[in-house]
Order: sequence, then C-alpha cells, then structure tokens
Amino acid sequence: MTRVAAVDCGTNSIRLLVADADPATGELTDLDRRMTIVRLGQGVDRTGRLAPQALERTFAACREYAEVIKEHGAERLRFVATSASRDAENRDDFVRGVLDILGVEPEVISGDQEAEFSFTGATRELAGRDHLDRPYLVIDIGGGSTEFVVGDDRVRAARSVDVGCVRMTERHLVREGAVTDPPTAEQVAAMRADIEAALDLAEETVPLREARTLVGLAGSVTTVSAIAQELPEYDSAAIHHSRVSRDRVREITDWLLRSTHAERAAVPSMHPGRVDVIAAGALVLLSIMERTGAEEVVVSEHDILDGIAWSCASEAR
Repeated sequence: MTRVAAVDCGTNSIRLLVADADPATGELTDLDRRMTIVRLGQGVDRTGRLAPQALERTFAACREYAEVIKEHGAERLRFVATSASRDAENRDDFVRGVLDILGVEPEVISGDQEAEFSFTGATRELAGRDHLDRPYLVIDIGGGSTEFVVGDDRVRAARSVDVGCVRMTERHLVREGAVTDPPTAEQVAAMRADIEAALDLAEETVPLREARTLVGLAGSVTTVSAIAQELPEYDSAAIHHSRVSRDRVREITDWLLRSTHAERAAVPSMHPGRVDVIAAGALVLLSIMERTGAEEVVVSEHDILDGIAWSCASEAR
C-alpha cells in the first residue's frame, strides 16, 4: 500500500486526492478528496496570459492543499496542470508559485497524456463489470478542453480538442464583460457550430462511433447527473456510476440554455462556480451523445485525478 497525493489543476478548478493505493487489488482508498473553483483560465482564450487574480486564487488553494498533504503524510506527490497553463505566455509564474508552495514542479502535460490519465482513472474499476460493453469512450469535459479516449484494457486512440465549459462560455456567451442571461439563439448556434467543428477534429483520430459504452467525467457531466436525479445537495455516492439518458441530457441542456443566473444558482446541487458555465458544458455533452448515438452516459466521479494517483503509486514501487 502506497500513500500518494495527486493534484489536478485545470482551467476552472483545482482538485486534490490523497489516497492509499494498492496496485495488487486495483483499489484506491480515498483519505481526502476536495475541489476548489479557482478559474485559473480566466481570460486566457482572449489574452493568452494567466490573470494575476487567477494565479493568487490558485496559490491560495495550493497553500490549503499543502497542509492536507502534510497532515496525511503522503509519500509521493504529483501535480498535473492542464489546458489553461499549456496556453499561457506567463506559465513560468505559475510554475514558480506552485514549486514554492508544494515543493514540486507542476507537470504541464499534453492533451494526449491528459486523456490517458482520464481513461485509467475512469475505467480501472469498471474492468469487472460485465454489464458494461467495451470498448469504452471516455470523455473528460474540462474548462478549456475536452479529451476523447477510446479503449478497452488500454487506450487505443485519444485526442484533446479546445472546447470546454469556460472556453465556450467566454468565447460565445459573454457580451460587454458579462454572461448573456439567457443566451440568444444566435449565440447558442455559434457555440454549437464550434463544438461540432471540434468533434470533427476529434473524429479524425478517435473512432467515436465504435464505442459501446460512453463514460463521462468532470464537473459538467456530474452536475448534469445531479440535476437529472434532482438531488437535494451534491452527493458523490449517488452520482458515481449513475446513468443519464440522452433525452434527459437534452431536456436539462435546453433548460440551462433558457434559464437565468438566479434560476441556475437555485439548483441545490449546483456549485456556485459552475452557475455561469454549466450550460456550455451540458451542450458539449449533448453534442457528443448526438454525434456518437449514445443512448446514455455512465457518469464517473473517478477521472484524471485518480489516474494521476495511480501513476504516482506506480512510480513509488
């Protein structure tokens, strides 16, 4: 058993997992799992730089995580950074800040590496479930990018494309510095066209339509599941391995695109940091389901963070 800590720093959120990993049994036992909305990617699509306020929010979360990691006595730590820090001109400021606080240099991984970690984290525990047909298509809808991975026991094909809930919101739904509430039909159509173009790119590399089971990861997908179940609060146990039909995803997406900020904020399972970006994330999910013909999505709370933890445990052996 190896005690590891994994940090996944994305465009919208930063997350920590401290866990005991047992490679012999394939079990990962959580000791602490938490998420903080930091919006590291705020404005990156427009300016090409990480904003000072976004960096400070991220560093504040890192200081909190450093205390948790120390408290649990993790033997190894791996910090992975994704879309926003890949794109930013001033990413060296980000690297120095994380190194000062946590003592490790963040690994700014490629989209393909991100996809492999996501696949491992999402599917390792599905191996013994005979009611889920293979191959799997794992989709990780992040803030700045979406990863597509097809595989069974291992990755067969992967692609990362630049559509995510934050990037699509900032690119299509913001006018005069504020999110249009609700968006116009023209804005939604432009966003949908952007997503469809990205799916065309993904399909050049990944056989999206060959998959038999669609597995959805990250906050946009888990939030859609929470809404579909009408949960009184966010409940990871109820969400993990839940299934949401394509028709239900369409109903929820249509409502999100018609709703106001206040109406979305009133959803009891909605994290405040997702209120303005959830409609775009849901539309990405719906577009993928329509493109692939998937009748349902299997929702996983285990994702790239778990994949990072497993990679950390493997290096420790």
